[in-house]
Amino acid sequence: MKNRIRAADSMRPPLAVRDKYLVYGTLFLGRSSLIFFTVFLFYGSVNIVNLGLDEFAALALNTCLSLAFFIQHSGMIRSSFQRWSTRWIGERYHGASFTIASSILLIVLVAFWQKSGLVIYSADGALRMVFRAVFVLSFIGFGWGIRSLGSFDAFGVRPICQEAQSPSPTQVALKIRGPYRWVRHPLYLFCITMIWSCPDLTGDRLLFNLLWTAWIVVGTVLEERDLVARFGDEYRSYQAQVPMLIPMSVGPAR
Repeated sequence: MKNRIRAADSMRPPLAVRDKYLVYGTLFLGRSSLIFFTVFLFYGSVNIVNLGLDEFAALALNTCLSLAFFIQHSGMIRSSFQRWSTRWIGERYHGASFTIASSILLIVLVAFWQKSGLVIYSADGALRMVFRAVFVLSFIGFGWGIRSLGSFDAFGVRPICQEAQSPSPTQVALKIRGPYRWVRHPLYLFCITMIWSCPDLTGDRLLFNLLWTAWIVVGTVLEERDLVARFGDEYRSYQAQVPMLIPMSVGPAR
């Protein structure tokens, strides 16, 4: 199989070489941004670029950085934008372009996020360990949720990689596994718990927690519309049985 793929690659036009570097670049940016963001969630502001702003200006800049990411991320992920972008860059490049744009903005956000001098609280001792344990468990739960999705294309490069094989389009089925039996959006739930699990709550961290929690909730509602449009009555039945973000029982609802 590997020999056949290499032979096919050798016969493809130069565009295949550009695609290969596009895939490598997308994966590098996507993974790097997630590492940066995970460190930020765990430790709080890493203060890479300290602009020396006063409290109000720092919080205003942090708000603008968050809003820029929200607009880009929520806008590009909508099906209406995907249909529009397909006319310009082709359907198979949308996922990679989304990852590149999101990764750049996320790295900029982490690098330029300004730390506040206002400390609201800082947990110590056993309570601090509880916060850290919540983060670790949420991180593990996030991985569980991704694994439950099966073949999850986290960085949107699969359509580019599969182009050489000319796969026939397949209809994605709605499969309910793992944490999706308790809530419809476990990845968002685990993101929220990671966001609030930092034991040091400063002024900038409180701003971050509130803005990003609100964005996740709003984004979840918007995503629900796309899922209903995609899966129809099957997803409506799922909505009736399983809560959106907060589990309502110890046992799985479905």
